[in-house]
Parts: sequence; C-alpha cells; structure tokens
Amino acid sequence: MATIDVHPQTATHHHDEHGDDHAHHGNFWTTYIFSEDHKVIAKQFLLTGMAWALIGGMLSVLFRLQLGFPEANLGWLKPILGGWLTPEGKIDPEFYLALVTMHGTIMVFFVLTAGLSGTFSNFLIPLQIGARDMASGFMNMLSYWFFFLSSAIMFISLFISTGPAAGGWVIYPPLSALPQAISGSGLGMTLWLVSMALFIVSSLLGSINYITTVINMRTLGMSFTKLPLTIWAFFLTAIIGILSFPVLFAAALLLIFDRSFGTSFYLSDIYIGGEALPNQGGSPILFQHLFWFLGHPEVYIVLLPALGITSEIIATNSRKPIFGYKAMVGSMLFIAILSFVVWAHHMFVTGMNPFLGSIFTLLTLIIAVPSAVKIFNYVTTLWKGNIRFTPAMLFSIGLVSFFLTGGITGIFLGNSAVDIQLHDTYFVVAHFHLVMGSASFFGMMAGVYHWFPKMFGRMMDEKLGYLHFWLTFIGVYLVFFPMHYIGIAGFPRRYYTWTAFETFSGFADLNMLVSVAAIITMVAQFIFLFNFIYNIFRGKLAPANPWNATTLEWTTPRLPGHGNWVGEIPTVYRWPYDYSKPGSKEDFIPQHIPYSETPESNLPHENDEIKLEMGGARAIVVEERKH
Repeated sequence: MATIDVHPQTATHHHDEHGDDHAHHGNFWTTYIFSEDHKVIAKQFLLTGMAWALIGGMLSVLFRLQLGFPEANLGWLKPILGGWLTPEGKIDPEFYLALVTMHGTIMVFFVLTAGLSGTFSNFLIPLQIGARDMASGFMNMLSYWFFFLSSAIMFISLFISTGPAAGGWVIYPPLSALPQAISGSGLGMTLWLVSMALFIVSSLLGSINYITTVINMRTLGMSFTKLPLTIWAFFLTAIIGILSFPVLFAAALLLIFDRSFGTSFYLSDIYIGGEALPNQGGSPILFQHLFWFLGHPEVYIVLLPALGITSEIIATNSRKPIFGYKAMVGSMLFIAILSFVVWAHHMFVTGMNPFLGSIFTLLTLIIAVPSAVKIFNYVTTLWKGNIRFTPAMLFSIGLVSFFLTGGITGIFLGNSAVDIQLHDTYFVVAHFHLVMGSASFFGMMAGVYHWFPKMFGRMMDEKLGYLHFWLTFIGVYLVFFPMHYIGIAGFPRRYYTWTAFETFSGFADLNMLVSVAAIITMVAQFIFLFNFIYNIFRGKLAPANPWNATTLEWTTPRLPGHGNWVGEIPTVYRWPYDYSKPGSKEDFIPQHIPYSETPESNLPHENDEIKLEMGGARAIVVEERKH
C-alpha cells in the first residue's frame, strides 16, 4: 500500500500569515512595482521579456535587410541608425557585427532565459505545488530588479556613440579583451559585461528560490512523483543555472581584468597596427572553455522549461495521461547531467586533440537519446487522443516539430569530422535557431496562451491565436530551412555582405526569401501583441478552469490574491494527469479529489492493481488509496 508523502514544513502551511487579504494592505508601489507576490513578479518578467523580444526581433530585421537586399539603399533608416549607415546607404560593417551580437545576447539571455524561466517558474511553481508564495518573496523581487537593472544597462549600450558590444554574442577574446580593437570593443563591451554580471546575479537569486520552494513548500500529499512535469522542468533548470552561471561570471570577471587591469588571462603575443602589446602567457581558448561550460547548459536552461510547459499542454489537450511520466522525468534528469559534459563540441576547430574530440562527439550523440525519448512520448500522448487544437496546443506541437528537425541537424554538428566543415556557416545558425531559439519561443507562446486566463482572468482571442501560429510556424521554417542549404555550400555567418564572393552569387534568391520570411514573421508577432494587450482589459471573462485541467492552479479563485488560496490549501491525492479515466463522469479528475469521492469503478481493488484497456494498449495502473 503506497503512502502519502507529508513534509514537516507543510503540515502547518495551510494557515499562515500570507492570507488572501494580504494584498489589500499594500499601496500601488508595493502591490505592482516592488511586489513580493510571485504572480506580479512573473508578469513583470513576462512584460520585460516581451519588450526585449520586440527589440531583438527588430535588430534581426535590420541585418536581414542588409543580407537579403545587398544592393538596396537603406538611407530611409538614417533617422534610426544615423552614423551607422555608410554614405551609400549600407549598414556599416562594424555596426553589423554589433547588431548580430546584441540580437544573440538579447534573445538568449533576456528573452528565452529571463522571459521564459522568470515568467513561468515564478508563476507556476507556488500555484502547482500548493504554496502561498515563493520561499523568499524579497529575494524574488530582487531577482526581477537585478534583471531590470541589467536590461537598462544593455539598453543604454545601444545608444552610445561608439556603438554596442561587437564580437558575436559569445564575445570571444582578443576582440572583446582589447578596448582599442574596434569601436564595439570599447564602452559598449564594458556595459555588456556589467549588464551580464547583474543578469547572472538575478538568475542565481531566482534559481535558489525556485529550488528551495519546490523542496520545502509542497502542500500535503504533493510528493515528487506527483509533481507536474512543468515543475520538474523548472526545478532541474534552476539546478543547471546555479551550477553553470557562476562559470560565466568568472569568465567575464577575468575578461574585465584583461581589459582594465593589465592582466593576461586571455591575451598573448598580439600586435595592433604593427605594435607589439606587452601581454604574454594567456590563452583565448581558456575563455571558450569557460564560456561554453555555461553556453551548452544554457541551451537546456532555455529548452527545459519550454519542454515542461509542452508536456502539460499536450496532456491536457489530448485528454490523455502523459505517456511515460517517469521516462519523461528521467530524460530531463539525464539531459541536465549530460548538458555539462558536451561543451567542447562547440570547439572542434580550436586545435583540440582529435581523441578528446571523439569523446565529446560520443557524449553529444548520447544526449540525443533522452531528447528522442521526449519526442516519442509526446507523439505517443497525441496518438489516439481526443485532441483539442487550442492555440496553446498548436504552439506545443510546433515546438515538437522544431525540436525534431533542429535536433536531427545537431547529430551532424556533434560529429567532429562534419562539424569542422560546417563550423561558423549558416548550417549552424539554422540548427540552433530551430532547436533552441524557435522551439523555446514556441514553448513560451504556448505557456502564455494556456495560462493567460489564470494570469489575467480573461481569455485570449482564439482566431487571432490561430493566425499568429500559422504565420509564425510557416515563417520560421521559411527563414531557417533554406539556411541549411547555403550553410552546406560554405556560406559564412556574421559576414555583413556576401557579394564579394562569386561562389555565393547563386544564393541571392534564397537570401531574399529568408529576409522576406523574417520580416513577415516579425510582423506576425504584432498580431499576438494586440491579442495579448487588448484581452488583458477587454477579453471575455475566463471560467475557473477553462481547459478542464487537473493541476492545482485551477483550484484558486479566478484572479488569486497574494496567498493564492482563500482558506486552506488543497491536499493532493493523485498524480497530475488523471484524464479520460474509465468509469469517471468527467474526462478529468483534479489532483485534490480523494479516491473516496470518485465512482466505484475508479476505486482500487484489494491488491491495488487495476488492469485497464486504454487507447488500444494494456496499461497497469498502480493506485494509492487514502488510509
């Protein structure tokens, strides 16, 4: 007979000082600006992340204009770009590199790390585990304001006279370590480093809070095996963040020393303008090791929350239990561990020992296994499901599509012999934009559409959601699929023009197609923006549980106050995916419904085993009975 896991910390947690009327005592500043309520902080992360997504997207449109229409005169952009245009109306080569650098930094860190993790970890962890709030509301508030401060400094760097940081989002030395190298290596790079240091502090504060909350503040009955997959994903993401972000902090700190204090961690035997610099003994490869030790786990810091959100939405809208719950948790755990031991596959061309390269190739190919487990489990959950194609469900299925197509090209790039040929070509750009960028962005969109009713108490417009999905889904494939072809042909990334190379003149039409698709995809995001903002104020009032979901957040009031539940927090009796259970009146049974309150056919037999026929497959479900 299985037992219910009760925590000493949660036994008295039903009645605490954070009652539902807690929010009424605050003024405007403490309720909306410096709030300690996890739901308000989640919305702050979401709105800041959306603002950055617009800026990052507009930057990509600027450099796609340059690439797709190399002969065009962009003089009409002079009011915006000013001196960053050449007299012929082309984007200045140094500013082009700055555009690419800022686009990558903004999208990876500010949108897909802070915007995705910051929003949904904050919003869902207390609501889905049955907690009044995060373990530390004050630390949670600090985590947002460190992010905001980091954002403000990065935003200011876009407007300084020497231009923002230029050196690719990976800011490899010596370009980033020598302030005199190019204009983007000066003040812009200093502001980039300060901004990222503050961002890392924000990320660590958030991660510590998420982990503490999940371990210590689960409600009665909420054992680890009853956690929704979203919570597992946020929990493991926070662990990865705590272990990997400090390494980037150390890398940035040594870079600041090299730039400002005359050290030589990354610099050795360099000549500028024929003059030898005094630096010796450093290694720029050291920076790459440190950067990618964060950079590869960062891929999963961005992806895992999106995969967790997708698991929840696919199960809910297939009206079926998620297939292979334990396998899904195990695959996320395996991905989290392996993400730390594959970083050097970004460095096959640095002169690495081929034997070492073969080890990283092997580890990289192994990480495809848990990723494939997730794909198969999603597909099997969808198989013979009673599927509802809500906008959130479409974006979730879109994520699975990108994760698959982008993941397949990862097998090529993980092989050192092939990667040496494809390194720094558009093939790499296509791969990581599909598997990491687009997949995570679709996970974020799916989450917004699905939990919008709980965030704002209103519904988003479904028809606009469908339009947004199809334009974005088709647009993303039209942008990144052709890049594989031009990448195999050797088309290099981060070049502001390709017209100097006769070899690439045959790809003019493909480049134009990619640019047009990128612009249309960007315009499609304004449909979402209108849908989002308009329905916060004018949307149809949401029912208490619009998707008939089983998890705890739908047991709160329509717009929960600070404290989430009025009175007692529900006790958990069952796992989070009790959908379409034979014999039940409804096709879903929420987690807080005891077994004694479900029809006789749902009660366990004496030996606690029920043999069911579900979806054509035999399943043995071992159930718990409350003592």
